[in-house]
Amino acid sequence: MTLPAGWTTRRPTLDDVPAILAVVHAADTFAIGHPDFDAEDVAASLTAPYFDPARDSWLAVDPEGDVVGWATVDNPTGVGREFVEIYVDPVRAATVRAPLLARQLDRVAERAADRGLPLLTVRCAVFAPERDWERSLREVGFTLVKRYVRMSGPLTDLPEQPAGPSGVTVRQVRPDDEADLREFHRITETAFADTADHEPVSYERWRARIGDLNAWDEWFVAEVDGVPVGALQSSDQALDQQQGWVKSLSVLSAYRRRGVGAALLRRAFARYAEKGRQSVGLGVDLTNPTAPLSLYESVGLRETLWIDMYELSVPAAGV
Repeated sequence: MTLPAGWTTRRPTLDDVPAILAVVHAADTFAIGHPDFDAEDVAASLTAPYFDPARDSWLAVDPEGDVVGWATVDNPTGVGREFVEIYVDPVRAATVRAPLLARQLDRVAERAADRGLPLLTVRCAVFAPERDWERSLREVGFTLVKRYVRMSGPLTDLPEQPAGPSGVTVRQVRPDDEADLREFHRITETAFADTADHEPVSYERWRARIGDLNAWDEWFVAEVDGVPVGALQSSDQALDQQQGWVKSLSVLSAYRRRGVGAALLRRAFARYAEKGRQSVGLGVDLTNPTAPLSLYESVGLRETLWIDMYELSVPAAGV
C-alpha cells in the first residue's frame, strides 16, 4: 500500500514535536472531542525505553511540506504485546493512515525477530467516530478483542464523605519509604494478576518508570485493621482539562466487596477537588473479572465514551 502521489515520509526528531502535537490534537479532537496529549507526552514517546525513533516511527508529509501524520510503536515495558498508534489530520490526511499502518506492521515483524520471538501481538485502538480506521484494521486481519469505557463525574459540590467501613482506613503512600512503595507495587501486581491482559512488571522496572513524582499526595493505600490491602495510583494525564485521573485502583481479592475500593476513590476525589480540579475520570476494561462498573457508578461516575481494542498476531520477519 502506497502513499498518494506527491506525499513523502521521514523519521521524526525532537524538533518535530510541535508539528506532531498539532496532528495529534486534530486526531484527538475528531476521535474524542478534545486534545488528549501535550508536548511533553510527544517528547516522552520519542525518547521512551524500547523505542528507536529512527526505526519505530514515521511522519507523513503532504506535498506542501506539512507534517499531517505520525505513526509510532509503543511498548513501555519491552515485553509482551506492542501497541501501534497512528495519528493523522482527519481532514487532510485520512488516506495515509492505512499505508502508515502497513509500514508499522512490517516494523513489528522486525521487532519480533530482534527479540527472538516467532510472532508479536499488536493492538490498535478505535474510538466511536473512527469507522474508516476500523475498516482498515479489519481489512488486514485485525479482530475485536475488548472494549474499554471512560467514565467521569463532577468534583464540584462533592457530598460529605460517608464514614468508611469498619476497620478500613485510607492514607497517602509514603514515597520516602521503599518498603511502603514495594507494598504498593505488590498490591497492584497481585490484584491485577487475575485479569487476562496483565503483564507482570518487577518492582525495579515499575519504580524506574514512575520516576520522581510531584504528586505523591494523590496516591493512596487502604488498610483493613492495619494491613495494606488496596492501592490507588493517580495520573496527571488530564490536567489540561482540569480533571483528576485515576490510573489504577487495586484491591486484594480477599477484601473486595467490602467498601475498600469506594473508600480509596472518595479519598482521591477529595484530594483532586482540594487542588481545584473540576472533574474526575478513569478508564474501565469491560473484560475485568471484578466487574468494576457498579463500583464506579456508586461513587457518581458515568460512561462518557468507549474505545474498542483490535488485535493481530504478526509473524517475525523471516518466519
